[in-house]
Amino acid sequence: MSSQQNTLLSVDQHRAAVAALLPVTPTVRLPLAECLGLALAEPVSAPLPLPQFDNSAMDGYAVRVADVAAARDSTPVMLPVCEDLPAGRTDSPPLQPGTAHRIMTGAPIPPGADTVVPVEHTDGGRYQVRIDTAGQPGANIRRAGDDVATGAVVLDAATVLGPAQLGVAAAVGCAELPVRRRVRVLVLSTGSELVEPGGRLEHGQIYESNGTLLTAAVREAGGHAEQLHFVPDEVEQLDATLAERLARFDLLVTSGGVSAGAYEVVKDAMAGHGVDFVTVAMQPGSPQGAGRYRGVAVAALPGNPVSSSVSFEVFVRPALRAAMGLPATRPQRTARVAAALDSPSGKRQFRRGALDSDSGVVTPVGGPGSHLLGALARSDCLIEIDEETTAVPSGTVLPVLVTSP
Repeated sequence: MSSQQNTLLSVDQHRAAVAALLPVTPTVRLPLAECLGLALAEPVSAPLPLPQFDNSAMDGYAVRVADVAAARDSTPVMLPVCEDLPAGRTDSPPLQPGTAHRIMTGAPIPPGADTVVPVEHTDGGRYQVRIDTAGQPGANIRRAGDDVATGAVVLDAATVLGPAQLGVAAAVGCAELPVRRRVRVLVLSTGSELVEPGGRLEHGQIYESNGTLLTAAVREAGGHAEQLHFVPDEVEQLDATLAERLARFDLLVTSGGVSAGAYEVVKDAMAGHGVDFVTVAMQPGSPQGAGRYRGVAVAALPGNPVSSSVSFEVFVRPALRAAMGLPATRPQRTARVAAALDSPSGKRQFRRGALDSDSGVVTPVGGPGSHLLGALARSDCLIEIDEETTAVPSGTVLPVLVTSP
């Protein structure tokens, strides 16, 4: 890419440029509690079977089938109860013929028992039990290894770790897992007009929102984000501030300061120093920057809040996810638009929408303006209109990028 602002790129070209900045993150071993949502870097095999031993699937009584073969409602069998077997008991007292052991769910099956009669088919006796149903061989017994055999792969490499995957890792004894490290992102919003939310506004000032939005977006995508607050529109101060911090991060995401006007501090500081500033054929979000500054990857986004959010969704989020070995894309669907739309020729437009999945209809929310943050907050998807289309009649089927759960 040229570093000139008037270099025109397609959406796909700029997406590829941003993706190329972030290699796959290294493997780290983390405690299970820190692995949720990350991608497994190596397969995990079970060093022991699941279940680890034959155990009871019910609260009831461990008995021998032969001893209860004649049990019926009308002719129950009475057996002495010799042992109480709660889950967690570590010894295994053998079951003698003509006796029963009271047993709880998960407790090991005692040697000699070949069935478990549920407590519902007994009188629940502690020292003597009345059993009124015949037991079947193996009934209500979970056999060792019938879920996972010793040595079996329980989690493949690249598995995204959710609650169930972390649960099985714990069940086979893993205290930590090898995962792709989270991408470490520094988020910077520029603009001397910005005031921290809750502070006092003077005329001409606004509350800073992009930092909050982008930091949350990085974390929602699975990355680690830190926010750098309120660097003034001064090149020297921006460079000095970043020089102190950048080495700890994989990616710098900026918002603002990338257009063609005066006081564009990000472009003024970084153009010619490894970051290329271009125009992307899209609406909103046409001014963009990408490259390396002080050796760290940079995605420089426009400052209007909707432009910044859409740019993150289209360019940064897929690159972050891919670098961590995670599925890179949001759900892609098609839907019928509920109202006619216009789009500029030669630009790919991303309009905010509210998707009704049941009907397959998407309703545009707000207009195309890049400042309409309230409309963005009410939307749950982006409606995509290609570069060749300038008029979209109501009812047209268009691709939709789902941005909310």
